[in-house]
Amino acid sequence: MKILVCISVVPDTTSKISFKDNNTKFNSDGVQFIINPYDEMALTRALEIVEQINGTVTVINVGLADTETNIRKALAIGATDAVRINAEPKDAMFVATQISNYAKNENYDLIFTGRESIDHNGGIVCGLIAEILGLPSINIVSKLETDGTKVTATRDIDGGREELECKIPCVVSAQKDLSEPRIPNMRGIMAARTKPLKIVEATSENELNTLVSFELPPAKTGVKMIDAENAGELLDLLRNEKKLI
Repeated sequence: MKILVCISVVPDTTSKISFKDNNTKFNSDGVQFIINPYDEMALTRALEIVEQINGTVTVINVGLADTETNIRKALAIGATDAVRINAEPKDAMFVATQISNYAKNENYDLIFTGRESIDHNGGIVCGLIAEILGLPSINIVSKLETDGTKVTATRDIDGGREELECKIPCVVSAQKDLSEPRIPNMRGIMAARTKPLKIVEATSENELNTLVSFELPPAKTGVKMIDAENAGELLDLLRNEKKLI
């Protein structure tokens, strides 16, 4: 089985976020970057599949040279090889188009994405890739099995879970519980140094979105304490000050 896993590189959740150039650019100074956690889950499940039925796992990233440290981490975790599309990931459509343009002639049986990136939380790359390539897709998958000709996927829905079957090739986005991310061991780290990392120039695409500015959420205010015997004051604050009820 030939599997492609799309990975994005995102700020660690503990990073302090700020912007520059009049709030039009993300300030990466001092920020630690990691592989998007949902993408790591997808990678681990892909590796588990090829360990069961044989095959290869390629990771692909749309990003500049500074993402290669995390691409090498994916190789250390166990990916067979890697592709970096040499472009700044401008928006979801741009990323999906670049990945699709590369994948369309590679005959992948299964394409994995994470359900969303934890920085922009868009959650649409899976569907966009599927639409561009003309493939079926299953979004937000928490369990996935395959026999090499079809996949059986479980996903959460309102009020329960549903199980779907889909013929291969298809595109799947990984949700929490799909797998437990692996930690690279020393053997994997050493092997990653010599695994192929292919650099591909981006295809020219019109930008469909224009970034106006970033804005931080309002700072948290202090906690207002209410005496346990004065529940009426709490209701009054929720209704008249916070407009919650």
